[in-house]
Amino acid sequence: MRLDRPSATAPLTLYGAAGSGSVAVEAALTLLGIPYELVEGATWAEEAARDRVAVRNPMRQIPTLVLPGGEIMTESAAILIRLGELHPQAGLAPGPDDPRRAAFLRWMAFVSAAIYSLYWVKDDPARLVPRVESQRALVDRTLRRIAECWGIMERQIEPGRYLLGDDLTVLDLYVAVVSRFRPRRPRFYEVAPRMGEVMRRVDDDPRLAGFWQDRMGPSLP
Repeated sequence: MRLDRPSATAPLTLYGAAGSGSVAVEAALTLLGIPYELVEGATWAEEAARDRVAVRNPMRQIPTLVLPGGEIMTESAAILIRLGELHPQAGLAPGPDDPRRAAFLRWMAFVSAAIYSLYWVKDDPARLVPRVESQRALVDRTLRRIAECWGIMERQIEPGRYLLGDDLTVLDLYVAVVSRFRPRRPRFYEVAPRMGEVMRRVDDDPRLAGFWQDRMGPSLP
């Protein structure tokens, strides 16, 4: 449950923004029914947002989660895994003895390291190359690599109703968000059709009715 105003009853504070990786964390908190205060700000576009989050996260990035005791967590995958561990009764993350655990950790790390990290390059290629012509080529190759990585995951995963079988996990929420980033869902569906069917199911989950529309925009076919 997102609280639009600061509240002493909110155990968590999340720095995030619509259309960003923090939405996967918001989705998990929504499914868990945990109230949280959202500090909205697109750090990739707003200096003021970067300054706000810098107090908590020197990387000046979102998502940044403040836990009840004041401990700071960053990195979408780490936050999602930890939320699943803290609330095992919800079944959003396979436990240590679950046979799905190895695949869960593998693919959470894969999405984070092989795909999500490339948006640091794609979103501002001038960080790495000064010439505009080179920047365009870098963005194009980065988008091709993202699609290639989705295809690699598609070929090595055996989804059921969800990516790890019959139960929704935070991996599904993570992929549901990151697969909406460029090169966007139509390309994702081309290179990862079986995963695409799972993402359509996650998009239509009645427990998140209105959530995806509010935080990520209209659903894609």
